[in-house]
Amino acid sequence: MIHVLKSTYLQPPDVVEQTRPAHLKFLEAEIDAGRLLLAGRQEDGSGGMLITADMSAEDAQDIVDRDPYTRAGVAHYDRLSFNGAYRAPGL
Repeated sequence: MIHVLKSTYLQPPDVVEQTRPAHLKFLEAEIDAGRLLLAGRQEDGSGGMLITADMSAEDAQDIVDRDPYTRAGVAHYDRLSFNGAYRAPGL
């Protein structure tokens, strides 16, 4: 399954920014490990979006649980999962 992990910030922007460096380092490590395919802020600045590689719901939840934003209580994630049956070559 592919998972779309949508975060919503729970704290004001200045509080979110305090955790942002650790969050970005975490995202880089997850991308390098092949667990995340894409990551970025939502256009309206209310949170972010993560697109996982093909993995179980438990593995996707593990990403959410280990994210510094989750651990610091500055963001909440909602997960939308789909089978990813049709893919671009190489994905």
